[in-house]
Amino acid sequence: MDLFQGEGAALLIQALLSLRDEAECRAFLEDLMTSREIQDCGQRLLVAQLLRENMVYSRIAQATGASSATISRVNRCYTYGTGGYRTVLDRLAGETEDGPEEGT
Repeated sequence: MDLFQGEGAALLIQALLSLRDEAECRAFLEDLMTSREIQDCGQRLLVAQLLRENMVYSRIAQATGASSATISRVNRCYTYGTGGYRTVLDRLAGETEDGPEEGT
């Protein structure tokens, strides 16, 4: 089953793409998700960033408070997933597929 097949998922994607700045993003996420969900998503992204830096699981767990199960799941998605983590982390680091962006 395609995770994004439903009307609600399509609306979610369009809503995320419509956000113009950090303030809008914060407001939307606060309305959409519980504080725990926001923390969990942030933790997963941080775990992916540390995996990208080749940090070992034990240090990631210590730095983030993430369980080994969470780290393992994020690692599986980061390594074998659809590339979402890599795309976001590359962009946050100012990199593109061709290397660093011009001007950096």
